[in-house]
Amino acid sequence: MYNLLKGKKGLIFGALNDKSLAWKVAERAYEEGAEFVLTNTPVSMRFGEIHELAKKCNTIVVPADATSVKDLENLIDKTMEHFGGKIDFILHSVAMSLNVRKGRTYDNLDYNFLGKTLDISAISFHKLLQVAKKKDAINEWGSVVALSYVAAQKTLYRYNDMADAKAMLESIARSFGYIYGREKKIRVNTISQSPTMTTAGSGVKGIDGLMDFTERMSPLGNANADEFANFCITLFSDLTKKITMQNLFHDGGFSSMGMSLRAMTMYNQALDNPIEPESYDE
Repeated sequence: MYNLLKGKKGLIFGALNDKSLAWKVAERAYEEGAEFVLTNTPVSMRFGEIHELAKKCNTIVVPADATSVKDLENLIDKTMEHFGGKIDFILHSVAMSLNVRKGRTYDNLDYNFLGKTLDISAISFHKLLQVAKKKDAINEWGSVVALSYVAAQKTLYRYNDMADAKAMLESIARSFGYIYGREKKIRVNTISQSPTMTTAGSGVKGIDGLMDFTERMSPLGNANADEFANFCITLFSDLTKKITMQNLFHDGGFSSMGMSLRAMTMYNQALDNPIEPESYDE
């Protein structure tokens, strides 16, 4: 351990169980000397194991719906009360698409579902930043990180309206990052992580195939959850004071690739031994 976060205080959204990226970040932050408050929706808290994590990290859990400004105001107030002052970092790990869950394709979206996707997965980030700024909740040189994905910029099969949400999320990080940086010296970034077998990820149809493809395409291979946590910790630390308004790819180089040797080899093998799919579904 490097004590990179010794003396720092924070707020972590989205830890559900030990497969969650937010859970891994919380464990690493605690190991690096940080104190933090955990939060998730009441429903997620009932189905998850967040209280076990809180006990392990010697902290509290404050329920909050990230789409509710009232809940976020209460969360920030309770967090500042718990620490007796401002915090230094926030992790926003919040996303959900009802269109994906219900199997609706991108050319047949339910627009009410789309609105909820955008509110939960992107606008909640703006609400969080706005509440934190109005309450002056973050110390100078603090750091806010949200989770994005390469589908914000490139089309990936079945990612659906979540791609729109991630594109909005990255835009919010740039726009709010400028204001927060100019006025308060606070950093706002997003991390675009490799596909990872989290609880949410494991429920996505075709995730195994996607992970195999990105593993073959990436010169360094996929970044796993523990590696993600390590990277996230550096963004919370003082080592990255001048990084802001960025979408940072943590994907073994996948986002910069066109075609790898391993992927080309598999493609050529498939051409030699074609298998006709039973059906094409979007």
